[in-house]
Amino acid sequence: MTPTPVGMRCPECANQRTRVVVNPTGTATSVAFPATIALIAINVLVYLVEILHGGGGTSISIGDAYDLGALWGPAVNEGGDWWRTITSGFVHFNILHIGFNMYLLFILGRLLEPAIGSVRFVFLYFASLLAGSFLALALTPDSVSAGASGAIFGVLGATFVIARGRKLDAIAGQIGILILLNLVFTFADTGVSLGAHIGGLVAGVLCGLLIVAGERGMLGESSRRGRLAVELGAMGAIAVISFVLALMAAAWGAPYFFG
Repeated sequence: MTPTPVGMRCPECANQRTRVVVNPTGTATSVAFPATIALIAINVLVYLVEILHGGGGTSISIGDAYDLGALWGPAVNEGGDWWRTITSGFVHFNILHIGFNMYLLFILGRLLEPAIGSVRFVFLYFASLLAGSFLALALTPDSVSAGASGAIFGVLGATFVIARGRKLDAIAGQIGILILLNLVFTFADTGVSLGAHIGGLVAGVLCGLLIVAGERGMLGESSRRGRLAVELGAMGAIAVISFVLALMAAAWGAPYFFG
């Protein structure tokens, strides 16, 4: 199977010329993955602000990352900084950190966003980000963590599930290997947030299953618009539940959930 500028398509479809992209939400656009580009731009802009805030160096101290929205349990709980569950997904510690994350986001977004539509992609991204924040707070509430990797793990998981659901086995196999390699690095490197990666991955898989179920007519809606509404509602629910659980995790920590 062949990934193309307009998403995951079969080899026969990949040979066809496409003048305009019409995503599954029914919106015609000449840019196949605008949400991906916007997310990368926001991350880069935040990193530039971090550099200015830190005096010009490309490595960001924990204190500077905290000032600009990194995740820390006591701040979320005692300080009421609930917004850190979201902003932490746009803060990075150094050029390698953001560079690897944005490269992977570009590759995956270019593949997945045109295949499912920008609205679905954004809901999936933020549901995964919030689920990553929840599990990061549940496992390591006293650690300062940041980065887009939780959301990106969600995109990885959803891409795998959707590729399998559309019988794009070659793409699914490649993404599966990428997931396994990243999980190996996650468990081997004590400097990364295990909770953010696993939480994001689980949420991404759930969102992918919702999209596949919708495409197979298993959500009780026959129209494309109705199916989309159900999918977005369910992904929104995953995001909201993850947010609520993140607040609970910041207050009570891992023993409450896993003790």
